[in-house]
Amino acid sequence: MPDIIVSLLMLVGSFFLLVGAIGLVRLPDFFMRLHGPTKSTTLGVGGMLLAAIVHAAGRDFSLRELLIMLFLFITAPVSAYLLGQAGLRRRITSRAPLPDDLPGLGRSDSPRVRSETDRSSLGNAR
Repeated sequence: MPDIIVSLLMLVGSFFLLVGAIGLVRLPDFFMRLHGPTKSTTLGVGGMLLAAIVHAAGRDFSLRELLIMLFLFITAPVSAYLLGQAGLRRRITSRAPLPDDLPGLGRSDSPRVRSETDRSSLGNAR
């Protein structure tokens, strides 16, 4: 039974690592590419380390895998935050389409742009 659990954890971890690698290559923008390594590969490495913990549970308990997971789950969001802040400070622009640029949505249809009548009706609703 532990071998089946280890195999499943390895498959799940491998899937998330593959999705993270594909996202890193395929996503068009610096800010979007931050999601590949920080979200899915963190889960992928976490799954691999859980598989190592389950595999070693029968022989001896090692704190190494738990410390690696803790280090990974703390440093990945911090590094993504710092990379995002560096991108903002360097004024890296996003190539992603904004809701105003999508077909079928005009300026007045955008949820971010409201007319004066919309604002007054919102104020009267309170």
